[in-house]
Amino acid sequence: MGLGAAPGVLALVALSTLGRLAGAGCVEERRCCPGRDPTCTATGWRLDRTYGTCFCDEACEKTGDCCHDYAQGCPAVSCVVGEWNHWSGCAEQCKPTFRMRTRIVQQEPKNGGEPCPPLEEKAGCLEYATHEGKDCGDVPAFITTSEYSKERKKTAVHPRWSLETEDSRSYCVEFKTESLSPYCSMETRQYARWMQYLRAGYTVCVICQEPAMHRDNYRCPGDGTDTDRNAILHWQAVGNPSCYGTWKKIQQVEECSCPLVHSFIFT
Repeated sequence: MGLGAAPGVLALVALSTLGRLAGAGCVEERRCCPGRDPTCTATGWRLDRTYGTCFCDEACEKTGDCCHDYAQGCPAVSCVVGEWNHWSGCAEQCKPTFRMRTRIVQQEPKNGGEPCPPLEEKAGCLEYATHEGKDCGDVPAFITTSEYSKERKKTAVHPRWSLETEDSRSYCVEFKTESLSPYCSMETRQYARWMQYLRAGYTVCVICQEPAMHRDNYRCPGDGTDTDRNAILHWQAVGNPSCYGTWKKIQQVEECSCPLVHSFIFT
């Protein structure tokens, strides 16, 4: 009588084999590939409940042919970025232009993780002095968000800026907006969304800091000092030449008290 395996043993082997096949996938094959890789395959169940060749590459989620355990074998890793660096100075002096800040990617996204957010931001700005410290002369007044004052590079913007004079010479002017172009409320760029809060009939506060002051009188152009209270004054938003309007001066005060969204600075 020949030697042979008992029926029970054969059944266990068969079940074990089927179990291995049914469970085969990215984890067992140790496959996980970037992009679309036609060689990054395994044999097992797909997510669509069909059995056969399945994939363990990043593109399989779009093509619908991932192995059933793709998420386990290739866990999603979202993008990680660093902190914003400091704002740069204005790209050019003596005319409306922009400043910029950047951040770097510390971890690239993998396996369908969240993509990286923007790595660069720009914002409008205007400097009233050249790199050599010379006054730009008669430059019209422009305004930008008060947030810019936190990042203003004091020594780079104007050599006369100093800690001793910053508080003593800065002042605030309150205006009531009379009119503005429709393009202010249409602004959607991230760095220029502050323009959406400009509204006709609102009281706004504009801070005059030394980098924007005229060299001779330490006043900011456009602050309404030499005009009648009922005079209509013109303003323009830095970063969007289509966002402009008019306002009337209410008063000059030492410190601004307007809400942040209605607080600006002369640039």
